Amino acid sequence: MKTLIVDYKDDGKKLSTYLTSVFPNLNVNNVYKALRKKDIRINGQKISENVIINYDDEITVYITDDILNGTKTNVEIPVLYEDENIVVFNKPSNLEVIGDNSLTSIMKSKYSYIEPCHRIDRNTLGLVLFAKNKESQDILLDKFKNFEIDKHYIACCYGIAKPFADLTAYLFKDSKKSLVYISDEPKKGYTKISTSYKLVDVNKEKKVSLLDVTLHTGKTHQIRAHLAHSSLPIIGDGKYGSYEINKRFKTQTQLLCSYSITFDFKSDSGILNYLNGTTIKLKKFPFTDKL
Repeated sequence: MKTLIVDYKDDGKKLSTYLTSVFPNLNVNNVYKALRKKDIRINGQKISENVIINYDDEITVYITDDILNGTKTNVEIPVLYEDENIVVFNKPSNLEVIGDNSLTSIMKSKYSYIEPCHRIDRNTLGLVLFAKNKESQDILLDKFKNFEIDKHYIACCYGIAKPFADLTAYLFKDSKKSLVYISDEPKKGYTKISTSYKLVDVNKEKKVSLLDVTLHTGKTHQIRAHLAHSSLPIIGDGKYGSYEINKRFKTQTQLLCSYSITFDFKSDSGILNYLNGTTIKLKKFPFTDKL
């Protein structure tokens, strides 16, 4: 079951159009099949027709994850690095890190012990670090908590970015709507966030910037929401970006990639001390074809 809250950008859309935009691998025939079975509800009411949806509607979809996401348990996931304690996978788009039919569930069928040490969004590409034993997992979770592991992301954004920027703002998470909100001023319930970037490349004619982004605080959807708030929406981001821009670039999922991981341990790391100073990264920048 998935529960979705209709954003203002989707007001007035057909239900099938909305669902296939949220789930790009969802076949429209499966939407109509779910309607016939009354497996979709809007504001608690069972729906049997392809109706028009409205802003703030709550849509509950009783369609299995493998149909929604087109996930295959036998999918091949590239390995960027592996030793006796850790493994770094290059996660494709449209795959959750945890849950049913996820990267974790796929890998648990192949390893005797494997657990993720952090997460990235379903439609964010790139590096995800896993531990292959409990001792390594405990160490890595502690290192992430203390910001002793640096993660860099590549974001393809609409707009002309500065050569570099240190951004600060305040974030509020609305769990019911699966959205976060950004404010320049502190407010009740908002948490301070910090995001920095440096410009990798730019196409001024297309108004497209390729950014190397670093999180200094790790909050839900922080990169996507913070860049959008800074007038640099990530191309393809249906939640915080622009529908018109995404349509222009013919992109349905956010062009955001977890690009590199650096182990920057400031204290003893036990059996993982040998990793200190190591960087694991993709061989080339993604999304350069969009410039």
